[in-house]
Amino acid sequence: MLISALNSGLSGMRANETALDSSAHNVANADTQGFNPQQVSFQENTNGGVIVNLSRGSAIAQQDNSGTDLENEVVQSIQYKAGFDVNAKMVKTADEMLGTLINTKA
Repeated sequence: MLISALNSGLSGMRANETALDSSAHNVANADTQGFNPQQVSFQENTNGGVIVNLSRGSAIAQQDNSGTDLENEVVQSIQYKAGFDVNAKMVKTADEMLGTLINTKA
């Protein structure tokens, strides 16, 4: 159970890191005319944990000449960071519990 929690937490951290990287990529290219921002979707892995899927959105003409919605990217970045932090706390807690279990058995 603890190992499963560690693996799930680690996959959640990786997924949120990938999503945050994608959001940063979209923001960095916001001034690129005709840029198609990446779209992020999370999916539950059959073996536990999370898989992140990246796809290309369609370029929508906006004032900034790209399909990047900066307001949306800021909100998503905050969500991805919070998701990373929650998963990091889960990994830390599982690690502490595993350490306590090992110390109890020793």
